[in-house]
Amino acid sequence: MQGIWTTERIRAAEDRLLAVTPDGELMRRAAFGLSVHAAEMLAEHTGSVSGRRVTLLVGSGNNGGDALWAGAFLRRRNVAVSAILLKPERAHGPGLAALKRSGGKVVSIEDGPQWIRRADLVIDGIVGISARGPLRAEAAALLEHVSSPVLAVDLPSGVDPDTGAVDGPAVVADRTVTFGALKPVHALAPESCGEIALVDIGLRPELGEPDLRRLDTADVAAAWPTPGPDDDKYSQGVVGVAAGSATYPGAAVLAAGAAVRATSGLVRYAGHAADVVRGHWPEIIATGSVTDAGRVQAWVVGPGIGTGHEGREVLRFVLGRGVPVCADADATTIIARSPDVLDARDPDTPLVLTPHAGEFERLMGSPPGADRVAAARSAARKYDAVVLLKGHCTVVAAPDGRVLVNTPRGSWLATAGSGDVLSGLVGALLAAGLDPWLAAGAAAHVHSLAGSLAADGAPTSASGILSAVPAAIRAALSLTP
Repeated sequence: MQGIWTTERIRAAEDRLLAVTPDGELMRRAAFGLSVHAAEMLAEHTGSVSGRRVTLLVGSGNNGGDALWAGAFLRRRNVAVSAILLKPERAHGPGLAALKRSGGKVVSIEDGPQWIRRADLVIDGIVGISARGPLRAEAAALLEHVSSPVLAVDLPSGVDPDTGAVDGPAVVADRTVTFGALKPVHALAPESCGEIALVDIGLRPELGEPDLRRLDTADVAAAWPTPGPDDDKYSQGVVGVAAGSATYPGAAVLAAGAAVRATSGLVRYAGHAADVVRGHWPEIIATGSVTDAGRVQAWVVGPGIGTGHEGREVLRFVLGRGVPVCADADATTIIARSPDVLDARDPDTPLVLTPHAGEFERLMGSPPGADRVAAARSAARKYDAVVLLKGHCTVVAAPDGRVLVNTPRGSWLATAGSGDVLSGLVGALLAAGLDPWLAAGAAAHVHSLAGSLAADGAPTSASGILSAVPAAIRAALSLTP
């Protein structure tokens, strides 16, 4: 499981480490790692390192110093290095001196565009983790001339380091080299960061417990339930699915099918789409009403049930069964409009809410905003539930403040019915007895992987994602220790 720390925590840890480290040692250590990645990128994109051209975009902070020192290290490999100083009077003194001693060239902002256009690689050292807001006009104008790959120092300049939000001109990097630890931006803004590389500068012992976490595939493999020699269909988890309608049965087919393909021992469907569900999935026990469904170990409720009286009664019944519940789609809207339905829930009964941004706004009275982690935490506390906030990056927050972030593999999940598949996966893991926070995070991980496998570089559909679920699970389980 990967740890992620806020910039406030990172700065405090850096201060503690700097206090016991010789002056300038940490920056040179970071910059050397940066130069190694710069050389790798030159080799990958041009076939060689020696004789190639690198242009540094240098701001006034430590990120600018990292870029300048990295330029000095690249000169040792016969790379032609030019530095554009956005604030010459505030450039990092020792780094600038090192670059000049190595034979690097300092060019004016006015002459900058021609050096950027000639570059085989541009290194973004404009701002660091203390900066907020978009790039200023001068820096943004220089970016318009970039056509070569971009290597960002610590984070792409102009992207908020703690939320990943982009509110104006910002760097879009091909690779981001960060130092000591991952920051929220690296998980929440993959489209801005590109490939992430972490350089160890000895910071980890100073950091403490992470603020956010991200599951590795190995974590998912260790958590995902697999049958043993003594298991039967009941011991593997019995999932109840209340979804869809006679007119719109698709949500039922997708959610119930995902529960089947997630290796549930038994799936019980209850609703008006029973005949259609049975026709698609003969292994499912399908009935017309939740009152006739029989005993289950977790419920998935909401996709396509409607938000009227009948839908409310279905949700109320499910919440009163004393088993974990994944409430999705229409169920979240019902809770927002008629919060009294939650009175049927025993306070100790696990609940997972899976809103997209619009459903979140109905639940909380305002949209998630730029800080989606804070928004998900707030909703989790309000409803005493695990909240899986859907979006390009999925945020999973528990009532106790724990947060998982799932960074996607492209945007293939943005298709109708995809969320129904996700809710079925969550329900299967709840029925198997996983901690609801981990169940939601593991389901999001496999869902994302299935979307990537289904798309294979081209648009896909919810049915395609559902079909790819077994392959995604196999891919995860292949990494089991």
